Amino acid sequence: MEPRNNTHILEFFLLGFSQDPNLQPVICGLFLSMYLITVVGNLLIILTIISDANLHTPMYFFLSNLSFVDICFVSTTVPKMLVNIQTKRKSISYADCITQMYFFLIFVELDNFLLAVMAYDRYVAICHPLHYTGIMNRRLCGFLVLVCWIVSVLHALLQSMMVLRLSFCTDLEIPHFFCELNQVAQLTCSDTFLNDVVMYFALVLLAIVPLFGILYSYSKIVSSIRAMSTVQGKYKAFSTCASHLSVVSLFYFTGLGVYLSSAVSHSSQASATASVMYTVVTPMLNPFIYSLRNKDVKGALKRLLGVKL
Repeated sequence: MEPRNNTHILEFFLLGFSQDPNLQPVICGLFLSMYLITVVGNLLIILTIISDANLHTPMYFFLSNLSFVDICFVSTTVPKMLVNIQTKRKSISYADCITQMYFFLIFVELDNFLLAVMAYDRYVAICHPLHYTGIMNRRLCGFLVLVCWIVSVLHALLQSMMVLRLSFCTDLEIPHFFCELNQVAQLTCSDTFLNDVVMYFALVLLAIVPLFGILYSYSKIVSSIRAMSTVQGKYKAFSTCASHLSVVSLFYFTGLGVYLSSAVSHSSQASATASVMYTVVTPMLNPFIYSLRNKDVKGALKRLLGVKL
């Protein structure tokens, strides 16, 4: 059959994880549980930070933004998958697929950038403590978050516009549970050279630069901690960034695991399963990491819930 552009009537089909109908209730229950835990957990973090004046600092301002982004992040993919399982339909319209891909790109980049900004905040707090309040003022904090949003939105818009120029053929099955950029691009009949150049250039630029910033910040933090004279001072300095370091490790290692698993197995099904780690599991675990490893958040959360300290 001749390749033809069907975008005016186009529907994609999200194959998900399994075609076995007996497994669908299990998958639905599992993802519904993870989704509710993610939303409730991150919402509690946001409410805790808003309600406690002691947490009105740059570090927790960035954390509240990260929690909000994580709620939006998981909400771009999981609800649609749950609806498809309940209705026993795997289709997603062309417009909905592009929209889902657009918002997914926004929030995954925001996660990436906010983690880098939080690393910079810890770098200033530990390496330049006397100038911390002057450097990390409200104007700079708001500006950094605004830049994160602007760059993420522009990047997602660029990638979505690049997909809109493609024509699609008759094979419209996506072996994934959401419209992932690379998976959608593989279904096209068009020449994807320009799309590939833009996609990989943006990936390198927008992933490597924040990661380099995080690594540089922590190299300076480690140097400052080693230079401290007391063990108590070292422990206190390290404890302020332990939660962030845990979240950074979880986010990047799970993301790296997705690409390594797909490269080794060459299986789209394996890639879809691995991607659950950074698209669903990581946003779900972030509130637990910050509440369990951070005494300030733990205390404020207990006060919010009315639990006796």
